[in-house]
Amino acid sequence: MTTVAFLYPGQASQYVGMGKDLYDKFPAAQEICERTNQILGFDLKSVCFDGPEEELKQTQITQPAIFVHSYIVTKLLAERDIIPDMAAGHSLGEYSALVAAGAIRFDDGLRIVKKRGELMQYAGENNPAPWQQSSDCPEKKL
Repeated sequence: MTTVAFLYPGQASQYVGMGKDLYDKFPAAQEICERTNQILGFDLKSVCFDGPEEELKQTQITQPAIFVHSYIVTKLLAERDIIPDMAAGHSLGEYSALVAAGAIRFDDGLRIVKKRGELMQYAGENNPAPWQQSSDCPEKKL
């Protein structure tokens, strides 16, 4: 007997075009994207598929995008009877793992991740790290 573990990624694994191949091929992915847009109140699918990259990189967009992509992959694998015996995730990926484990529902997880992304975006904008405030910051010299 084989033991299957799923490990879900955290923020920074996003890219423009993510999930489009799955959306184009699988009705389940299309249904999830439509449900996602209703829950979030904006068109996440368009940002994921078409960008712009700078918008997709915003924490309040990135976190739901990665969460939804992970959920789509999990659902498609489940349709092929590939179910994890255990799941774990890095940072944001913990929420995907909770959904995969059946501890929370997708809709609830998406709402949580949306709020998490908004709060982290706000915190980052209003409390920049000390090195981001300094005129010696390497990023400011680029």
